[in-house]
Formats: sequence, structure tokens, C-alpha cells
Amino acid sequence: MLTAVAFASCTAFAQSYPSRPIKLIVPFPAGGGTDAVAREVANKVATQQGWTVIIDNRPGSGGNLGVDAAAKAAPDGYTIVLGQTSNLAINPTLYSKLPYNPVKDLAPIGLIASSPLVLVVASDSPYKTLADLIAAAKARPDAINYASSGSGTVAHLAVEQFQKLAGIKLTHVPYKGAAQGATDLIGGQIQLYMSSIPTLIGHIRNGKMRALAVTSDKRVNDLPSVPTVGESGYKGFEAVTWFGLAGPAAMPKDAVTKLNGAFNKALQDAEVKKKLEGQGVDVLGGTPEQFGKLIQDDIGRWGKAVKESGAKVD
Repeated sequence: MLTAVAFASCTAFAQSYPSRPIKLIVPFPAGGGTDAVAREVANKVATQQGWTVIIDNRPGSGGNLGVDAAAKAAPDGYTIVLGQTSNLAINPTLYSKLPYNPVKDLAPIGLIASSPLVLVVASDSPYKTLADLIAAAKARPDAINYASSGSGTVAHLAVEQFQKLAGIKLTHVPYKGAAQGATDLIGGQIQLYMSSIPTLIGHIRNGKMRALAVTSDKRVNDLPSVPTVGESGYKGFEAVTWFGLAGPAAMPKDAVTKLNGAFNKALQDAEVKKKLEGQGVDVLGGTPEQFGKLIQDDIGRWGKAVKESGAKVD
């Protein structure tokens, strides 16, 4: 009898879900790359499914605050988060006291997209190439500031790794998100910035920023004239950030299944693909199990990189 009641309850949930708006936490401010990806895909889900998906920007602590809020939310399927490589795979090693465990406290829903990073300077910067920047940094250790969208982000760790490869020392200026760093680079408060391509491609196209290199293993179609870090003399260097949906660990499996199906369908839409790929984003998708395995694998991979770089945030 109990089994029958439980089955009926699950069936009723599956049929009625979602019966109210779904809150999608973006753990960075509006205007950044993560926010752009979230809004594009969520809008398509809303259109296709007739659901209401509300974006809730909760920046801070390298994305940790937003992810923690999702992990501790009621596990009813109505609060989810768009996590990234940084707060799901890097921060477990980078932070000595992380308020959540990405494997134990979150239920993976599905991978959304990935993007390489781009290293930029302001359009009036004296650095025309990556070689120019490195030469200046060697001549004046710690004198050049570089910004990232937060301590523990892929951009932060990628620059830390690159400094070791190039034999230079830069000064890190972490921001709570990507948009303000872009503003300060253009305004001259910082000299160098690395972030995801969706965050910066508009500024590159309108001439406010100069791209020195991308961190993928091959050139990006929408920035064909920008060399890779590998082409610039540092073969094998690669840093790509991914974006994926997760919710509280105990959220109903039926909700996970419905969300996964809805977001995968949105990612297959030609308009969504065109818009995201036009921002240097690779559209992905897949099952919750595949995303869960990626998180676990990358915790190991990036954990090793964190230890080798010596980076630590307390």
C-alpha cells in the first residue's frame, strides 16, 4: 500500500511540475558571460515549455555564494543554479573551507555549454601582442595588474598557471563578477583582463579592447585573427570553462528529468545555437550522469592544477 501511495505521489508530481516559477540562480552579476548564457537558454526554455524561469543573480566569493544558496534551498525542483568549472570543480581545492560539497550537496541536471577564455588589454594599451606583455612584466615584476571575475575562477587559475610558464609575476585584482572588471579595464584602472569570450567579445568587436590570445587549443571562429596561447609560444596551454545546471541533492528525480529534457531541447534550437556560438560558446547538453562524472573528473584535474600553482583562498 505504501509503495502504491508513493508511486501515485511521484506520478502526480511529474505531471504537475512545474506548477510555479523556477528560480535559476546565476552566481555572478548581470552582464557577464555566465549571465548571458543563462538568459539565452532560460528564455528559450520558457518559450518552448510555457514555464516561468526567473534569473536570480547572486554574485560573490568566486560564485560560491550563489551555489551555496542553491545547495541549501528547498529540494523541490524550484531552485536551480548555473554552476561553472570554478565553483564546482576548482573551489573544492582552492578554498580551505567551502560551505558546500559539489558532489554530495548538489544534484547534477545537465551540462549546458563551454567556452575558452580570452586575454585582453584596453585598445590604447601599449601591449600589441602577448610577447609585448610578457616583456613588460619581466621588466617590472608585480607592476602589471590583471583582473578576473573572482578568486577561484578558471580565469584566475589560468593566469596563475600562465605566470609560471612565462616566468612573470602579475598582481591579481579579483572582482565579484565579469562586467565590472571589463569597465575598469576600459577605464584604465587595470591593465590586463582574462575572462570568458561571451563576456568580452562585444568590447573586442567595438574596438574598446584588444585581444592578445585565446586559451583554447585552436583559434575561435568568431575571433579568427586572435592567436592561441599555444601559438604564442606556450604549447599545451589550455583553459576552458564550462557551465552546467544543478539543484539541491535531494530534489525529486522527476524534476531533474524534466529540467534536463527541457534545457537539452532549448540547446538544440537553431536560434540558441547561433546566438551562443556567435559569442564564442560551444553548445553542449547531455545527461545528468555525464555532467556528474565531469564534475568529479574535473575536481581531480583542477585540484592538481591548484596545488601546482600554489594558489589558495581562505
